[in-house]
Amino acid sequence: MSVRLKLTLSYAGFIMVAGGLLLAVVWVFLLRYVPAELHVSLRVPDRSELERAFLPKAQWAMVFLLIFGLVGGWILSGSMLAPLTRITNATRLAANGSLSHRIHLEGRADEFRELADAFDTMLERLEAQDAEQRRFAANASHELRTPLAITQTLLDVARNDPNGDTGELLQRLRFVNTRAIDLTEAMLLLSRANQRSFAREHVDLSLIAEEVAETLLPLAEKRGLTIETSGDVAPTLGSHALLLQMTTNLVHNAIVHNLPDEGTVWVTTSVDAESVVLTVENTGEKLTAGLISTLTEPFQRGTQRVRTDHAGVGLGLAIVKSVAQAHDGTLTLTPRAGGGLRVTVRLGYASGKSK
Repeated sequence: MSVRLKLTLSYAGFIMVAGGLLLAVVWVFLLRYVPAELHVSLRVPDRSELERAFLPKAQWAMVFLLIFGLVGGWILSGSMLAPLTRITNATRLAANGSLSHRIHLEGRADEFRELADAFDTMLERLEAQDAEQRRFAANASHELRTPLAITQTLLDVARNDPNGDTGELLQRLRFVNTRAIDLTEAMLLLSRANQRSFAREHVDLSLIAEEVAETLLPLAEKRGLTIETSGDVAPTLGSHALLLQMTTNLVHNAIVHNLPDEGTVWVTTSVDAESVVLTVENTGEKLTAGLISTLTEPFQRGTQRVRTDHAGVGLGLAIVKSVAQAHDGTLTLTPRAGGGLRVTVRLGYASGKSK
């Protein structure tokens, strides 16, 4: 039995019960007080005559109520279930791969409207994720094809020139292979963060910031930069490895995309009522809002930014964004007034012992 038929039978059954109760009330409170026989001169119907007149009419009334209940219940249930039919059709379209369809249910805000709006929101997010995954796959294929093509070219050159410099060839092949490995590892890390497949533990972001600053200090000194760390203990809950990679990417990005010399990187941690905040700032060229909005996209390095041998594979800030979202946090990028970038990561506060 369909839901519509069940509702129809329920409505009809309710009307039948209500009609039966009404007739019973008439019987109990009216006919029972009429004497079985009347001994008066006036002609007044007795109980038996009233029963003969009442019962057939009551039967026809019940038949009418049954028909009315079935027809009215069928129409009413169809009207009530119409939004559910639209939601079902949208679900079938989504199952067949059409994520652009929206229900856009009209009418007052009721349970069906709430369900339809939630379904539209889900479809919107799925469509955005699908588009992002397609774009990522296309970009990843392009990025991976480049080192493979370079390797193939180097090998062809070496085959055609057996007397060439083998040492230089091996060095160039090693460099290209290292870049391919870095790209693959970055893609795996990004996938892991997006899937949230990690164990959560107590972590102190201030300790991670100090560790990363100490690790990347030689690179900063080589480029004539200084790193300044400060802040409070910042306990949060998450993956130590992913948060370490996130902070490393931020500080490394701040070092690479900085002034040619005498630049500065500031790494700060703070705590407010409900969250811990990691802020990484760096000096550098002035950045436009349009450029900053693209920096967290995979393989978008920013065409106006300085490129060096340490520029990475174009997934640094994309990984930072994914790690922050995987920890139910937020990532905010804003330009500094004097040039450079300010990156703020806000994560949930967790009391307790931190690693």
